[in-house]
Amino acid sequence: MNICALPLLLAGCFLALSAHAETAHAETAKSTLKDGTGKEIGQAALVQTPHGVLVKLTLKGAVPGEHAFHVHAVGKCEPPFTSAGGHFNPATKKHGLEAAEGSHAGDMPNLHIPASGELVVEIANPMISLAKGQPNSVFDADGSALVIHAGADDYKSDPTGNAGDRIACGVIVE
Repeated sequence: MNICALPLLLAGCFLALSAHAETAHAETAKSTLKDGTGKEIGQAALVQTPHGVLVKLTLKGAVPGEHAFHVHAVGKCEPPFTSAGGHFNPATKKHGLEAAEGSHAGDMPNLHIPASGELVVEIANPMISLAKGQPNSVFDADGSALVIHAGADDYKSDPTGNAGDRIACGVIVE
């Protein structure tokens, strides 16, 4: 081996390792959910995966029952949380996990909160991203929020799933 080529080889290896470390780094985000009185009722940890975003939700003191859970289009949570806008929908689809044409990117399964008001659940959302600059990124110009509704999502009624009022909200932040 030519001794003069060694620095170039090492530089190439360093660049390859740097690129690998960059792509291996998982993007993360979080959200603190509060009810309409400002009381914290939960935390969400979001992790970018190769197939979308994994939302790890921990609730304590939440209203028991079945509740819709969505990503909303605006990162603003002022009670009664209409400031969070509609459901996150960058591909302009119809609402509902049962929609034949595909659903809003922010549509997720209902939460089933037990009488204790405590719940730990992980939900995979393949339609959103934490990568800035992507068309389905929750970090667009006005941000995004996680919202819990008073009622269950019927998974088909457009545009909201007949889920009722918004009872908790948390802005998604890095």
